[in-house]
Amino acid sequence: MEWILVSLASLLAGFVDAIVGGGGLILLPALFATFPSAPPATLLGTNKSASVWGTTMATWQYSRRVQMRWRAMLPAAATGFAGAFAGAWAVTVVSPDFLRKLLPLVLLAVLLYTLAKKDLGRHHLPRLTAHAEMAAACAIGLSVGFYDGFFGPGTGSFFVFLFVRLLGYDFLNASASAKLLNVSTNIAALILFTAKGHVWWHFALPLAVANVAGSLLGTHMALKHGAGFVRWIFIAVVSALILKTGYDGFLR
Repeated sequence: MEWILVSLASLLAGFVDAIVGGGGLILLPALFATFPSAPPATLLGTNKSASVWGTTMATWQYSRRVQMRWRAMLPAAATGFAGAFAGAWAVTVVSPDFLRKLLPLVLLAVLLYTLAKKDLGRHHLPRLTAHAEMAAACAIGLSVGFYDGFFGPGTGSFFVFLFVRLLGYDFLNASASAKLLNVSTNIAALILFTAKGHVWWHFALPLAVANVAGSLLGTHMALKHGAGFVRWIFIAVVSALILKTGYDGFLR
């Protein structure tokens, strides 16, 4: 029964994550609720063992229909990998607790900016030269990758927002590019969790299958309905993140 419940959560997480990120909002709480006595690191590692497959599938699906800017995104994925490793190391020596109260405020600023700029992310108009775009994408990959390894919540949303705001992408292309970088940061985290023995491999397969199924459906919906649809899902996910991180930071 337990694997059925968490597999259903993984299915929904894959769906949401494929559109705009934020699948951890669904699967991680489900794992913590189902296995309250399990070590948190093990549940985090098991979550990554599922989400990495769904994110990989979403990246492949997007790359078939969206013109991925590989020249900028592949180096950015490499810096994201390095950043996630560095962040994961940093969390072993520095507590991330100071981010708990800061994060909901940052997310609120992102939400208000997105709502105020009605045309933000509706049109795909990359504004930088090839070299400048690569440099900016690498800086985004390194910084958000570090954050993903160090703390984590909202990583996909930060990738999407920064690609839209700084690179001039629409929400669909930003989400597609964010998936590639998320694959990289997830792999970095999964390597570390595996090395420390913090993955339940007997749950990894059903969770991964469910996550991929949800990812296929979410990618289909995003490609079918376009940037406007992804923008509203982004707003919904960021709003949910504000509520969740605000509760964790100020009320728990």
